Amino acid sequence: MGWTTLDDIDLDGKIVLTRVDLNVPVEDGRVTDTTRIERVKDTVLDILEKGGKPVLLAHFGRPKGQVVPEMSLSQIRGTVQEVFGRPVRFAADCVGPAAEAAIAALGAGEVLLLENTRFHAGEEKNDPDFAAALAALGDVYVNDAFSAAHRAHGSTEGITRHLPSAAGRLMDAELSALDKALGSPERPVVAVVGGAKVSTKLDLLSNLVRKVDVLVIGGGMANTFLAAQGIDVGKSLAEHEMADTARDISARAAEAACEILLPVDVVIAREFKAGAASEIVAASACPPDAMILDAGPDSVARVAAALAGAKTLVWNGPLGAFEIEPFDRATNAAAVEAARLTREGRLISVAGGGDTVAALNKAGVAEDFTYISTAGGAFLEWMEGKTLPGVAALEP
Repeated sequence: MGWTTLDDIDLDGKIVLTRVDLNVPVEDGRVTDTTRIERVKDTVLDILEKGGKPVLLAHFGRPKGQVVPEMSLSQIRGTVQEVFGRPVRFAADCVGPAAEAAIAALGAGEVLLLENTRFHAGEEKNDPDFAAALAALGDVYVNDAFSAAHRAHGSTEGITRHLPSAAGRLMDAELSALDKALGSPERPVVAVVGGAKVSTKLDLLSNLVRKVDVLVIGGGMANTFLAAQGIDVGKSLAEHEMADTARDISARAAEAACEILLPVDVVIAREFKAGAASEIVAASACPPDAMILDAGPDSVARVAAALAGAKTLVWNGPLGAFEIEPFDRATNAAAVEAARLTREGRLISVAGGGDTVAALNKAGVAEDFTYISTAGGAFLEWMEGKTLPGVAALEP
């Protein structure tokens, strides 16, 4: 897999339309988490250094093709300017006269933020006329929003049909990390997949059993696999109607020589609340009135052993109900072990997904992983082996 980067394209004197993810949380007009803004800073500053004029394209919320004032990007302009350390102008539209005038007035060293692309219905419809109107504003297109790359929208895919296109620094880093994780990884490869439902991760599991050497299944998904083996999981969260599917995935894993690791011991409780009375039992010994809420210490030891023998780790989803103590212990312990191996240079670790990022932050090890993706749906679709339109459009 290859893609064009900022280093492959001439930016000097060019208007560089730059797709970024600025869909940040805002409360009372104040940005509460600047992570996504900080992550695109390198790309914007590199464009300026190379003599280009960055014009930012972004969406905010889901206005569904309507102008919704509370979803205007104008409210985050000040924060963007503060993070970038450069003057950031704002245009009240992303196409047409307002955008054209703002670009014409853009001075050296300045950045322009255009209004929410999703205020136009043509954005999500990938309307050719809208994509052409966007493209008419600039000379070069740079995509630095991997999180939106799984959508064929006007500002992620349609625009590339009109302009020379490249990946920004963040997109390049994300794609490089993902390629190392599943594209051309160092083996053995371990995948940790958790979460509530098998039904939401069918494509993911089906793809991974063909790509990895060991697949660790945790969370409510593990309960479904245990139940499919005829094990009574009591009142645990489980999709009993997915039993045939679970058995099919297990069979495909066996054919591909992929070992599936399920819990051998579990933490059970009668109540799902913080500090609830809990105990550790064999995975096959959950009482009818109890719930499995976490993997037990023997299960964690098996995961640790798999990590110790691995070269590459891909992680999506917690091993238990990590939001509530004491049901966060398995996730925390596995995360700490993965982080230690990464720090020692023995493991390439790539993680992604909202719950995963939250769990690794809670365990205090997010900074130690090789790469953590904040892309959500795009990360999941990539793990499922799907082609991402916004990425395919950047191939030479």
